[in-house]
Amino acid sequence: EREQQVNMVSYLNVGSAWGVAAGNPKNFEPSNPCGATIAVQTGTAQEEYAAALSDACVAAGKEKITVMPHELQTDIATKLIGGQYDSTVIGYTSSQSAGKIEQLGDTFESAPQGVAVAKDDAQLAEAVQKAMQYLMDNGYLNDILASYGAENAALTTAALNPTVD
Repeated sequence: EREQQVNMVSYLNVGSAWGVAAGNPKNFEPSNPCGATIAVQTGTAQEEYAAALSDACVAAGKEKITVMPHELQTDIATKLIGGQYDSTVIGYTSSQSAGKIEQLGDTFESAPQGVAVAKDDAQLAEAVQKAMQYLMDNGYLNDILASYGAENAALTTAALNPTVD
């Protein structure tokens, strides 16, 4: 839908991952989140995902997930470290927690992300694509993303309007 209005130059693939307080003191099990209390950032795909997951739990006759939306990821991190919640967005937060937050399992619900460029500015779209490819080819994008604990999210090709499943 977005590509109908803008050109997109892909540069990373990101998704969600479960995060818990170090040692998983509440024994959260990603394959069975029903009955858990999960923190999400307001207005994100993870908020929608958690609500749909809760609905699936209820439909299966299991306990609903209590979804706790917060405006700031930092608020989620504080409550996660304190053992109040589990969370679905954790890469950067975990890397900044000095070992107090850990990721459980692999990243899920992944999709390429990109730089949006006005649809009628093909020259700028090409320039952004070439610049992103340069960053990728020389390892600079990995270095930048490593600061956020997301170096594994970097793509190797800056595609213009990539196909997204």
